[in-house]
Amino acid sequence: MTVEEFEDFYAQKVACLTGQLYVMLGDLHEAQDVVQEAFVKGWTRRRQIDRDGHPEAWIRTVAWRLAVSRWRGRRRTADAWKRGGAPPPHVEAPGPDQVVLVDALRELPGQQRRTLTLHYLCDLTVEQIAAETGLSGSTVKTHLVRGRAALAHRLRNSRIEEGPDV
Repeated sequence: MTVEEFEDFYAQKVACLTGQLYVMLGDLHEAQDVVQEAFVKGWTRRRQIDRDGHPEAWIRTVAWRLAVSRWRGRRRTADAWKRGGAPPPHVEAPGPDQVVLVDALRELPGQQRRTLTLHYLCDLTVEQIAAETGLSGSTVKTHLVRGRAALAHRLRNSRIEEGPDV
């Protein structure tokens, strides 16, 4: 299967296969993830898929097996928590401020969001971020400054839309 044939196959079948896996799994996001991962695996095995003559079945089978592997992993994790005697830690639902912050972060360009996350959540220095991302130190600093400014603007606007506290 040539690159163009695989791209055409992907374009024609990704929605159908995602729908099929969604019905099988009952979780759209999980279906999307495993189908995408199956297509990635299929990309490296284009010739094998072409020889088999059933590329759609191959992708569907791989996606299903990936889903099963994920289920097993989750079950092993749950079993490990049970054996440890401690229940899984309770995680509080995000509050309104966290939801607003996440929404504001989603509006930022990907590189700014990544840089802010690495700096403020992962506590990486500018030099460490540069090494991890392949960006220059000055570019990292630029992303941090612009990202903070954009976040401040978006968060200020969300406060204005909410109105004053009563």
